[in-house]
Amino acid sequence: MGEIKSRHTGKWLMLVSAFLTATGQLFWKWGLTEWIYLGVGFLCYGLGAILMIKAFALEKLSVAYPLMCASYVFALIYGYFLLGEEITVQKLVAVVLLGIGVTLTSVDR
Repeated sequence: MGEIKSRHTGKWLMLVSAFLTATGQLFWKWGLTEWIYLGVGFLCYGLGAILMIKAFALEKLSVAYPLMCASYVFALIYGYFLLGEEITVQKLVAVVLLGIGVTLTSVDR
């Protein structure tokens, strides 16, 4: 069990990095009117960068980096639920294709 966990640690770190990066960018958008959000955005983005560097140390670049595409999924969710943006069929198809691509590139045998 420990081997499976350690084998995927870099991938999990990259997914958390993608989440923090998208979250940081959301706060930057809000930071245009509220300065505290700007600071929170930089904090999230900075933590995401640190986790990304750690993920690169643990995982192959060709496996880890495509996982950053998850930030697009998080941005789509944030846009819909927090910013009132529309999710179109085109965007849903794009997210499905991203998911397929990320899955295919992150499977390392």
